[in-house]
Amino acid sequence: MKEQNKNRIRWIHLRLTNAEYEILQKHFAKSTCLKLSDFARKNLLQKPIVMKYRNESMDDLLTELIQLKAELNAIGNNFNQAVKKLHTLVQIPEFKQWIRVYELEKKVLFNSIDQIKNHIKILSEKWLQL
Repeated sequence: MKEQNKNRIRWIHLRLTNAEYEILQKHFAKSTCLKLSDFARKNLLQKPIVMKYRNESMDDLLTELIQLKAELNAIGNNFNQAVKKLHTLVQIPEFKQWIRVYELEKKVLFNSIDQIKNHIKILSEKWLQL
């Protein structure tokens, strides 16, 4: 049995206007094809083309979550700086008790921030898989 040569050896030269090329590029960018030649070949041969789909509500949610994450990081940093500043005042007895209480609250805050970050990470991964 003779093997068929599957190499593409035929060339087609095609001229497009700038507007036509921009339309082609726009449709190519929305597809999952890795190369423009694959996209054009599938179009010419009327083969199915898989197009990308993004859920805009997820895009909006992700934008909000990114902002929330940045705010939580800022809150955590500010809290950390305040506690470090208080540690310099350890010689005053009233502050010692206050520091102990806020060390516990710091752990609770940071655990909450970590949980939120993990949820954001999970949602981001789901979004990227779409």
